[in-house]
Amino acid sequence: MTAGRPAVVRNAEAGRWPRRYTMVGLCFCAVFICYIDRVNISVAALAMQEEFGWSETVKGFVLSSFFIGYMLFMAPSGWIANRIGGRVVLGLAVLWWSAFTLLTPAAAFISLPILIAARIGMGLGEAVMFPAAYNIFGRWVLPAERSRAVAFLISGIPLGTLFALTTTGWIVVTFGWPSVFYLFGAAGFVWTAIWFLQTRNDPAEDCKVSHEELAQLQEFADPKGEKPPIPWRKLFTSSAIWALIINQFCSTWVLYVLLAWLPSYFRGHLGLTITSAGIYSAAPWLTLFVVANLAGWTADTMVNKGLSLTFVRKTMQITGLLGSATFLLLARDVDTAGVAILLMCGALGGVGLTWSGFLPNPLDIAPRYADLLMGIANTAGTIPGIIGVAITGWMVDVTGTYSSAFALAAAINIFGAIVWLAFASGERVID
Repeated sequence: MTAGRPAVVRNAEAGRWPRRYTMVGLCFCAVFICYIDRVNISVAALAMQEEFGWSETVKGFVLSSFFIGYMLFMAPSGWIANRIGGRVVLGLAVLWWSAFTLLTPAAAFISLPILIAARIGMGLGEAVMFPAAYNIFGRWVLPAERSRAVAFLISGIPLGTLFALTTTGWIVVTFGWPSVFYLFGAAGFVWTAIWFLQTRNDPAEDCKVSHEELAQLQEFADPKGEKPPIPWRKLFTSSAIWALIINQFCSTWVLYVLLAWLPSYFRGHLGLTITSAGIYSAAPWLTLFVVANLAGWTADTMVNKGLSLTFVRKTMQITGLLGSATFLLLARDVDTAGVAILLMCGALGGVGLTWSGFLPNPLDIAPRYADLLMGIANTAGTIPGIIGVAITGWMVDVTGTYSSAFALAAAINIFGAIVWLAFASGERVID
């Protein structure tokens, strides 16, 4: 029993469904909401562009402005989660970004600068998502389950994207583009109520955790109450950590470029309708969801069979990056929707493999500081959301095609694979 706290009386029903699964599931739902709120504007922007007369470059700035707030608060949110715990931080963050989602239409009708400010504000809230989740996972996920848990968590990205792409076009056409922000924003308020009613920050504080599950979790937990000084020097002098930071940048370049521009690619380059562009854009994200979860199970199986974490992380990351680069290069001169879908499925499928490479790595190399390290690495991973999304819009305006943008993304992937091969590790580097 922790000093100063009353004993927790454990529910007799505890243990039938492991509570760590509930925590992971609710975090997955938060990622799902995070991405339906983030992605809906990729489709809604097609109607907004027509209404407000935006060029492709202006639309690129609108889409990328979100990432300014996202990048600015990423590392601070990791520090906050590390100091006070992920539960409260994540709950308040979902409430924050959901409010800004609801305010998006009003901001757009006022002025372009106000819309950009609202998108930045939304980014500030969504920056908290993954650092807070990693803090929770550090308390609630067993080491042997990390690849699967992280893959499932992150698969909220393609599933949320898939949902947004397949529904937003219909909602926009049927009810008008503002309605999608109202509907999706409301979901976050529902999730927040469930989160605060059903969860606890620490397994020892949750009466629904069985004695057996609690013993398993505490075997790998850091001593309670200990908050040692953050080893900043070690964090920024480790080659393995720099490999992680660089690969977060490289791996998310393709993700964010396709997240923002895939509907525009299918509509502008291939001539589909708004509704069809959203539906065609969905297939690659479904592929990403399936591949990411299969890769997570495969990675944990490889580890449980005795293969080193370093080998597993390198295999998943390098195969994913090079595979994605190959499909992007093949897509440069494609002008038929069917072939384009297959190649985009391959490109995002490669991204799914990397999610069992670089994404669980903070829990491998610095488990006590995984939340903070995720915040630092994902700050680098957010840069493509700003410059990659904006540069893609500029390249399309200048060249009239997506060929050069796909070639640039492939080159960045190849660079990341080289760095990961040379410097990445799956072993703990900071205690």
